[in-house]
Amino acid sequence: MTDWQRKSPVDWKAFVNKMVKVAAVEKHEYEGWVLTVDPVSASIVLATFLENEKVSISVVLGHAVQEVEILREGDDEMKQRLSCIFAPEESKAYNPEEHEKKKNDLKAWLESNHIPVTEQGELGRTLCVAGVLTIDPPYSPKECSSSNEIILSRVQGLIQSYIEKQQ
Repeated sequence: MTDWQRKSPVDWKAFVNKMVKVAAVEKHEYEGWVLTVDPVSASIVLATFLENEKVSISVVLGHAVQEVEILREGDDEMKQRLSCIFAPEESKAYNPEEHEKKKNDLKAWLESNHIPVTEQGELGRTLCVAGVLTIDPPYSPKECSSSNEIILSRVQGLIQSYIEKQQ
């Protein structure tokens, strides 16, 4: 087991949103922005920005990682770019202020209908309904997720009626 694999998730989190150089076995080197580190395998997911706003994603398997060197800290703009890489296409059409307004309006409407809602996630972008359902940006019925099909169906119906009233 390498030193990298022995680190804790808290240690790995310190590398997220930073430009790093990863030295791997067989003298391979990788550079990119750390999107995440898998807590089970210690694998590092790197993003590299290419021309035309294209993004290249690389995964360096945890057992191959020899050393990780931080090259640069990510500013707020870079953190925003990284957080949007895996966002659904339709959610990219909104700027962060529009997302925040949609989230707050939906949260207030759900609360006014006596449905318990909290915010979760690093940026508080995900709404959590009664601890069993999540709603991600852009806060439409398609972005609802729950293992309880009954609750999922009912909340999706509520959100759809809310959206129809807004139009």
